[in-house]
Amino acid sequence: MGRVSQAQAQENRKRVVANASRLFREQGTGVSVVDLMKSAGMTQGGFYKQFASKDALVGEATVHAFAQLEARRAAELDAHDGRRDAARQGMIDHYLSTRHRDNAGDGCPTAALAADMARDAGDAAHDVYIEGVRDFAQWLATDDEDGLARLATLVGALLLARATNGSPLSDEILHAAHAALSDDS
Repeated sequence: MGRVSQAQAQENRKRVVANASRLFREQGTGVSVVDLMKSAGMTQGGFYKQFASKDALVGEATVHAFAQLEARRAAELDAHDGRRDAARQGMIDHYLSTRHRDNAGDGCPTAALAADMARDAGDAAHDVYIEGVRDFAQWLATDDEDGLARLATLVGALLLARATNGSPLSDEILHAAHAALSDDS
C-alpha cells in the first residue's frame, strides 16, 4: 500500500482526534489505542505515525473537546443576539437537559473528563483541562459571582444525573440544579 499524501495524513489525524475526543468523553481516557483507531477506521500502526504517545492524543482530544464547548458558548451568544445573561441561561438550559445527560460523547469535557484528570491524564491534557475549566467559569460569571459556584453546580448535577440515569432521581437532580441556577440569574 502506498504512502498517503500530507493532506490525507492531516485529515486522518483530525479524524482520530475527533473520535478520541468523543470516546474519551463517553468512556474515559482508558480507551485502548486499538479501539481509538478502529473508531476512526484506521489500524493501530497508524497511531504511531500520527502521535508521539497516547498522552499526546489525550491532550489534543481535550483541546478539541474544549473547542467544541467554546463553539457552543459562541452559538448561545449568537442565538441571543449577544445578550450575555440570556446566553448564559441558554447554556444552563442545555447543560441541564436530558439530551446533554444522555450524550456524553458530544457533551461538556468539564464533567466527562473530570475523573480522568483527577487520576492522571498527563501534564499536557491536565493543563488544557484546567484552562478550559477556568474559561468556562469565567463565561458563567455574573457581576456578583465569579462563575465557579455555577460551574460546580452544573458539573456536579450532570455527573449525578448521569450516575443515576434510569431512575426518577436523575431528572430530579437536573430540575433541582436548574431551579437553583435560574434563581440566581
